[in-house]
Amino acid sequence: MKKSILISGCSSGIGYTTAHYLNSHGFHVIASCRKSEDVQRLQEEGLTCIQLDLTSEQSIEEGAKQAISLSDNGLYALFNNGAYGQAGALEDLPTQGLREQFETNFFGWHHLVLQILPHMRENGKGRIIQNSSVLGFAAMKYRGAYNASKFAIEGWTDTLRLELHSSNIHVSIIQPGPIETQFRANALLSFKRWITPSDSYHKAAYEQQLQRLSNTSSNNAFVLPPESCIKPVMHALTASKPKLRYRITTPTKVFSVLKRILPSRWLDPLLRKAA
Repeated sequence: MKKSILISGCSSGIGYTTAHYLNSHGFHVIASCRKSEDVQRLQEEGLTCIQLDLTSEQSIEEGAKQAISLSDNGLYALFNNGAYGQAGALEDLPTQGLREQFETNFFGWHHLVLQILPHMRENGKGRIIQNSSVLGFAAMKYRGAYNASKFAIEGWTDTLRLELHSSNIHVSIIQPGPIETQFRANALLSFKRWITPSDSYHKAAYEQQLQRLSNTSSNNAFVLPPESCIKPVMHALTASKPKLRYRITTPTKVFSVLKRILPSRWLDPLLRKAA
């Protein structure tokens, strides 16, 4: 019998690539997207896909019920992946903009786990995989809202893992660095919504940020395709003892070491340069 997995944020990027791979490699994938047109597109591509908006508790609750039903009450795994990046200096970001970042990247994930976890406990097994980031432990300029949401996910996930120790439910984090997705395009939209560069102390820096977000492809020498996340996700799903964290891309691996061995005053110049 195929193991069932619910994946959020499957319209593109890591979610999309992982959903298609797992679907063709022995899993019953229940993909989810926020927009109905993306749901229809993925259905036409042969995926089981449902609508799930991480900013709506009602949508999350309905989507979770639908996923459990589609799995014949045997939903085995949840891959929390749906997220976006809010660019801009913290001093320029209205509080509501930060709230919206957390609604999708943090509170939506929490509420989805609340719906799925009792089902996993009843079945006596399960896997929860959280898509964090190198920015979940290494902060960079002009990414403060996203940094904060991912730092929160890291702490939240560590706590959940401790609380589930006596269960057969395993919790893992993947930490991608630069991945070639539509992340920049979505970040550009949110930047234009909340940030007014002409009124900012950071106006000159924003010109460079806008150029970066407007590029159709990354200029980062270490960027990897979304497929680089498949092997870690597969291991987290199938290993008898999955890792607590899977570090993906060279920057993630390097900064994870530097974070442990360098004082913050030494690390800050490197982070400023990386930004």
